[in-house]
Amino acid sequence: MLNIISKTKYAYIFSIALSVLSILSLAVWGLKYDIDFTGGTRMAVKFADEIPAKNEVAATLESLNLNSLTLQNSENNTIVIRYASEDDNVNDEVWKAIVGKYGQATQSSVDFINSTVSGELKSKSLSAIVLAIAVIMAYIAWAFRKVSRPVESWKYGAGAAIALAHDILITTGVFSILGHFYGIEVGIPFIAALLTILGFSVHDTIVVYDRTRENLLRGSNKEDFADVVNKSLNETLVRSINTSMTVIITLLAIYFFGGVAIKYFALALLVGIAFGTYSSIFIASALLVTSHELTIRYKR
Repeated sequence: MLNIISKTKYAYIFSIALSVLSILSLAVWGLKYDIDFTGGTRMAVKFADEIPAKNEVAATLESLNLNSLTLQNSENNTIVIRYASEDDNVNDEVWKAIVGKYGQATQSSVDFINSTVSGELKSKSLSAIVLAIAVIMAYIAWAFRKVSRPVESWKYGAGAAIALAHDILITTGVFSILGHFYGIEVGIPFIAALLTILGFSVHDTIVVYDRTRENLLRGSNKEDFADVVNKSLNETLVRSINTSMTVIITLLAIYFFGGVAIKYFALALLVGIAFGTYSSIFIASALLVTSHELTIRYKR
């Protein structure tokens, strides 16, 4: 049997170091937002003949130096062009460049994403993540109310919430670094990925917690709590790794062979699920043991 709990000190050092680096990256560089959060224009262009390659269209617009330019193929020979500008003059220049290269093209629609609305969206996205973590914490505390010994049930919820915040923080920190050095932007799909990470990570944590509850209920009061948790981790370790690996393999396929629109969504999930699996094994359960040991120490 692996003594996973004995590695708690190293796991804490590793997680704290990554969390501090993530906070520093976010404080210094922040995230590079796309037009979902900064405002901009979405122009749908329909082509009379065969739809041109996206890199060809991008080359046509290169001289305009458009910020946050993305191109996405749509149905009926249409390409959706997105860029961070609401200026009518810029939109006219974009359309002139398209018509100059593709004379038979027609403008299907032009939608403006207002920066004020985008700011509200950013605020609501953060609120959704915080609310999700708080509700998960409360539910786990309630669900484990029957195993209030030797650790109070609310500590199960707190341990899960800390592990979830750890996963979200590191994933966000990774994208802060990618945004600064590689220009990778985050938008609505990134928020969806973070919420998905919360669901997957807490699922993995609950599996370990549930086995700990079973072992506590059918075990002896004299059995050391750290040993019970370590036993529970070993009993669920293979399941946790196998479940995560099947998801990771699928996400790798999406990342390498999927379209640009979902590439970074898949990357966010890859980072979050990998750290979610790690935190479920080395952080969430270790926090219960650490809390128990601190309680005993203060009572002496």
